[in-house]
Amino acid sequence: MGIRALKDITFGSIAGMAAKVFEHPFDLTKVRLQSQVLDKTARFSGPIDCLVQTWKKEGVRGLYRGLPAPIVGAMAENASLFWSYTELQNALRWLGGHSSTHELSLGQRALAGAGAGAVTSFLLTPIELVKCKMQVQMLMAPGVSPAEAVTALSANPSLALPNTASATGTKLPGPIAVLMNTIRTTGLRGLWLGQTATFIRETGGGAAWFASKEAVASLLLARRHVPGGDRKELRAWESAVAGACAGVAYNSALFPADTVKSAMQTEAELRPQTAGGPAPTFLGTFRAMYRAQGVRGLYAGCGVTVARAVPSSALIFLIYDGLSKRYGS
Repeated sequence: MGIRALKDITFGSIAGMAAKVFEHPFDLTKVRLQSQVLDKTARFSGPIDCLVQTWKKEGVRGLYRGLPAPIVGAMAENASLFWSYTELQNALRWLGGHSSTHELSLGQRALAGAGAGAVTSFLLTPIELVKCKMQVQMLMAPGVSPAEAVTALSANPSLALPNTASATGTKLPGPIAVLMNTIRTTGLRGLWLGQTATFIRETGGGAAWFASKEAVASLLLARRHVPGGDRKELRAWESAVAGACAGVAYNSALFPADTVKSAMQTEAELRPQTAGGPAPTFLGTFRAMYRAQGVRGLYAGCGVTVARAVPSSALIFLIYDGLSKRYGS
C-alpha cells in the first residue's frame, strides 16, 4: 500500500469521525422514525417530537446512544470510500491509457464513486446493524410490559428495553454484547442483514456524493478561472459548499433503501413477535412498508437526514480537502 493510499485512509477516517460526533443525534432520530413505519401506533409524530422525547426520557446520553459503533463505522466508511475512489480513478486512467494526472470526466468520477460505495457497503452493514439495534434499545415494543422486556433482555441482550427498564437496574447491552449475541443467534451471516439495501444505497449514493462534490467544485474553480481546475486550489469555504451539496445528493438519491435497511435491522427489537421466523428480506420489507404508509413511509426521516447531511458532509470535505492540501503532496 502506497503513501497516497495511507493518506486517503487517514484523512478519510479523521473527517468521518469528526462529522459523526456532530450528526449522531440526528442519525438516531432518523433510525427511530424509520423503524416505526411498520408499527400500528407511531411512537413519534416527527423528528422534533423524537428529539424532544429522547432528550426528556434519556438525556444527552440517549441522544448519543450507539455512538461507538458509528464512530468505528465512520472510520471504516470514509477511509474505504476515499481510498477506493482514488484507486478506481487510477484504474480508469490505466484502462484508458492515460497518465496519473489525466482529468477524468464527471461520468467517470461518478462510476468510481459508485464502485467505492459498493466496496464500502460490505464493511458498513455489520457496523450499521449494531448501531441501529442500539439506537432503538429504549423503545418498547407494542404490547410488551416492562417485566416481559427485562426477562427478554436477559435471554437475548440485543432485544429492546422499555423506557422504564433503567428503573429496574437492568443494564443496557453495549455494542460488543449486541455484536456477540447477533453472531450467537444468527451466525456470522446475520451480521450482513440488510446488505442488499446497504449496497443499493451506497452504490447510488457514492456516485451521487462524489459526482456532486466534483461538479460543484469544478464550477467554483471555474468561477475563479483556476488553471486546469486544480482541486488543491479549493478554498475552505468552497470545499464546504461542494461537500454540503454532495451530502444532499447522497441522501436524496436512494433514501428508501436506507429506510428498508433500518426496518430490517431493528425488526427483532421492535417487533419481537416475529422472532424465530425467517429473516426479513429487502423486497418483503419494502412491500410491507409501502403497504403500511406508501411512499411517505419509505421517506420517513428524510427531512432530518438531509438537514444534517448539509453540515456533516461539508465538514467531511472541509477536513479531508484541508488535510490533503496541507499534507497530501
